[in-house]
Amino acid sequence: MRNNRLTLRMAVMAVTAALAVASHASEGFIEDTTIVYTSCDSIRLAATLAIPADGRQRHPAVILMSGTGRQDRDCTMAGHKVFKEISDHLAAQGIAVLRTDDRGTGNSGGDYSYATTADFAADALAAVAYLKTRPDIDASHIGLLGHSEGGASISIAAAQSPDVAFLVSLCGLMTAGLPSVIQQNIDIVAASPLPEADKVRYNEINERMFRTAYQYADSDSLEQRLYAVHDEWRRDTTNQHIRYGIYMYAMTATSPWYRFFIRYNPADYLPKVSVPVLLVFGGKDIMVNARQNEESALRCLAHNKDVTSRVFPQINHLLLPCEKGTQEEYASLTDAHIPPELLSLLSSWIRKKIGLNPNYRY
Repeated sequence: MRNNRLTLRMAVMAVTAALAVASHASEGFIEDTTIVYTSCDSIRLAATLAIPADGRQRHPAVILMSGTGRQDRDCTMAGHKVFKEISDHLAAQGIAVLRTDDRGTGNSGGDYSYATTADFAADALAAVAYLKTRPDIDASHIGLLGHSEGGASISIAAAQSPDVAFLVSLCGLMTAGLPSVIQQNIDIVAASPLPEADKVRYNEINERMFRTAYQYADSDSLEQRLYAVHDEWRRDTTNQHIRYGIYMYAMTATSPWYRFFIRYNPADYLPKVSVPVLLVFGGKDIMVNARQNEESALRCLAHNKDVTSRVFPQINHLLLPCEKGTQEEYASLTDAHIPPELLSLLSSWIRKKIGLNPNYRY
């Protein structure tokens, strides 16, 4: 009876494992949703690996890295599965894709609230190390693709490891933390319906708070300093009708992530990156300003002779065609998808850089 139970259990396990590998043969790839690998600090990270069904024994691969905030492996934002859409396209074009639940999200372990951009970079390198162990992956052609803050994490990772073959940054952070949050909030305020006088006031308090957070990022007195700056600003009677979320900002600013982020500088990392780099920005993106970040990236990568940069004028931070680019608009873009020309750029550029026919179509 025990043997029968064991046989039944093994049969159930086999069926479960088989069900976890989803076939998309008509689309040119299969997916394994049961992938688990370990970060450098022993956190178990859960992922999906899409493998092209093109008959090749070893495949080039790209690892997708998400932006700020807990993201599942599909990078689901405002109902849009950004990474799923990218993964499906790349896998159908002969490129394996690994996408992972962030720390403390989905099936991944760990606590996201204690992680920094540097930790996410380490997670990216843990993913590279995992893929290098697989016989179906070409270990010499593993690249990183980062969205938003993921642009910073892949920059750090590539600067630290010779195992990264290429970088793709999608609306990625390529500017230092302090000027990036200043510009981001200027763009958000500019797109708001506030009266012009109030926009000036919000920009003033935002910049004062951000500069204080930068100055005291390593200090135990950061929270106290932030409240002092806020109280001083509020004493001006022209500002007293303005509501500023000091409690929420102070809580965010004193977190390990923000302390690292506000001091982050791509000039510490990108000059060490010599592999091919593709930069994609959105002209309607108010979260990562295209002009500011493209200029910074090209300046930091001036030594690198293999950098391609492209701005898509009508896409927002989620890589979707839009009119305004505001966060409030995201939910209304229910039928929007990443433009085919953007997806085509990704696959053709990657295939070209790893020595495959860039015009391949499954």
